[in-house]
Amino acid sequence: MAEQKKETLAEKVKRLSRGLRGSLALSLKDEHTGSLRSDDQLLLKFHGMYQQDDRDRREERAAKKLERLYSFMIRLRIPGGMIGPVHWEALHNVAGENSTGTIKITTRQTVQLHGILKSKIKPTIKAFDSVFLDSIAACGDVNRNVTCTSNPATSPLHKEVFGYAGEISRSLLPKTRAYYEIWLDENLLAEKEEPEDPLYKDVYLPRKFKIAIAIPPYNDVDLFTNDIGLIAIIENGQLLGFNVAVGGGLGTTHGNPDTYPRVGTVFGFIPKKDILKVVYEIVTVQRDFGNREDRKLSRLKYTLDRLGVEFYKREVEKRVGISFEPAKDYQFTQRSDDFGWKQDVAGNWHYTVFVENGRVCDEHGYNLKTALLEVSKTRRATFRFTCNQNLILSDIFPKDKDLIESILVKFGVHRKTNEVSQIRKNSIACVALNTCSLALAEAQRYLPSLIDKIEPILGKHGLSDEPVSIRMTGCPNGCARPYISEIGLVGTSYGKYNLHLGADAEGYRLNRKYKEDLDESAILQELDGLFGRFSKERNTKESFGDYINRIGILN
Repeated sequence: MAEQKKETLAEKVKRLSRGLRGSLALSLKDEHTGSLRSDDQLLLKFHGMYQQDDRDRREERAAKKLERLYSFMIRLRIPGGMIGPVHWEALHNVAGENSTGTIKITTRQTVQLHGILKSKIKPTIKAFDSVFLDSIAACGDVNRNVTCTSNPATSPLHKEVFGYAGEISRSLLPKTRAYYEIWLDENLLAEKEEPEDPLYKDVYLPRKFKIAIAIPPYNDVDLFTNDIGLIAIIENGQLLGFNVAVGGGLGTTHGNPDTYPRVGTVFGFIPKKDILKVVYEIVTVQRDFGNREDRKLSRLKYTLDRLGVEFYKREVEKRVGISFEPAKDYQFTQRSDDFGWKQDVAGNWHYTVFVENGRVCDEHGYNLKTALLEVSKTRRATFRFTCNQNLILSDIFPKDKDLIESILVKFGVHRKTNEVSQIRKNSIACVALNTCSLALAEAQRYLPSLIDKIEPILGKHGLSDEPVSIRMTGCPNGCARPYISEIGLVGTSYGKYNLHLGADAEGYRLNRKYKEDLDESAILQELDGLFGRFSKERNTKESFGDYINRIGILN
């Protein structure tokens, strides 16, 4: 273990938590407050939840000397992002009974619910458990939801590759039974009966950990933004193994030059028989050498840059007992979702539904949530989430395609998916206000209206069909991956954003900051000028991000 100078509060809370139990059971019973004890709020993340409050009503509540309106967000662990129709129906019902009613598809291929009161946490988790869903390790300083290329139509070997998401998730789960004791009333274990956790021990990881799997030529998971990215290598119809990229991550802190986004470094190729062990040991090296003194510098990307790529790589090889082979050839050509119908090699159909910013709800006359419930009740489709916050109605037999399509047409889902603009289809936004405690500005509530104003500008310059990617976050932590989009908008204060430009369309290259603290009128003015130049000066088939990178206007 690398020598540490001091123990932070977060590290102390983890170490003394008794396997993530803390005083959560007592906090839940306290009816005098809608909040949890401060230490328990940190531990709650390991169970897949965050404590939040309604920031729109903070001032009102403070003026009346009332406690903030506390509630909780719960995020499910769904490796690879697939659930069945029974699970979706349960999710629909739980969302209506215990949360705000909106089902939020996240940028990590899972779903989360907001607005759950403290008294409703246990009933919510028990309802999910009844259909074998859980939120274990969906948040916190552990490996989080493992993502994988979404659409089975992308490759005949999708099922095999997809299986690794579940295997990796299971191999990296915490061993503690605290989740089952606290939320599902499992009998308490005596201390001597608690299973050992050789991976996480009693300190867990220095910070969150993210893993993604991609099947070239699709990079819909934004592979290089993950701590570990596995690139499936398929030759002659066989999965040989994976190229392994290490050290991606996007979170930064405004005003702190020691923090930065980073794309992963490809260490080399690993045969599939060894990949689980290699992934495991990459995690243990981060556990042992990661920064536990400053959480802003604790992600694997900083460990890799501090120790050096070769040191980290050699340490992994030493622990595994094998060496990385030279990386094998691959190419990414697309990271957007394939909307509408796609057929796989077995003849089954998959329909990708556009879900703006991942919000599944019934509003403004568009009843998407009701439509998806009706699909689930047919029991003729599975539900797959994408890292671009969309939903695939999947694994539909040819004989059932017309039935599913009739529901999509009936509720306007087919029309909506076909008619929205390319830039809207390539938009992502984080939750931000009103629930995220870190948000400095709006994101998911604002981006749709901003796109309303960008679309006419694109039309004026003949670019309506240009698939420009745009992503917005309410703070610099990067949850919607704004630093690897062609247009990135990062909140600095209410109504103000840094404008980032110049990432490529395939997800290899980060963008760079172009202008700071722009309001809406300034953003639109800048984009108007840039789109005008792009329409006149671009090379054949050149993307907007590549054009911006080529003309040299970035610092």
